[in-house]
Amino acid sequence: MKINNRLKQIGDLVEANSFCLDVGCDHALLDIYLVKKNKNIKAIASDIAEGPLNSAKENIKREKLEDKIELRLGNGLDTYSNEVDTVIISGMGGRNIIGILKNNLKITKKINTFILSPNNYQEDLKRFLTKNSFYIDDELLVKDSKFIYQILVFKKGKKKYSKKDYFFGPKLLEKKGLLFKEYYTKELKSREILMNLLPKNFRLKRYKIKKEIELIKEEL
Repeated sequence: MKINNRLKQIGDLVEANSFCLDVGCDHALLDIYLVKKNKNIKAIASDIAEGPLNSAKENIKREKLEDKIELRLGNGLDTYSNEVDTVIISGMGGRNIIGILKNNLKITKKINTFILSPNNYQEDLKRFLTKNSFYIDDELLVKDSKFIYQILVFKKGKKKYSKKDYFFGPKLLEKKGLLFKEYYTKELKSREILMNLLPKNFRLKRYKIKKEIELIKEEL
């Protein structure tokens, strides 16, 4: 079964012997990939809508993996059970992910590992989880089609980060590389366009964007 590059990279970050909860599993392609890797991984594939779960059920049945992947209908972390140590959420907005984690903060604090790939507001998500006693264990940039996505891995624990760390990601700053340059070149251009469009009386917004432009230029 074909899996896109983003989901493959997420799957490759899951540790052996993990019990995963995949929130917003869609067609369960990630879960199928995970349990077929033979790393003794178990998975709960959950979704808020019955349509995707029905598709997931068919895919799991086709691969004969009904004994390794459990399907659950529910909202966010409502589908959590005590065996889960790793939560995966991909393809949602960063603030949507924060909402899911906030709505079940007691459960959030029980999780050992979060593997998250937000479409936006990555900085907000990093600040939220580090405030709630998680640290950034790893970060990746992955190109899928013409888009570049961030994948963030959080573990239980505390670390202090600078403003620059939150903005770029401490692990991404260490690694850099060609995707880093491509990703932040696009981010720079989008901010420069926004600066030209914003009215002069949007002083705070213009100041924030100006500082971000300076930060990106320094790193590039």
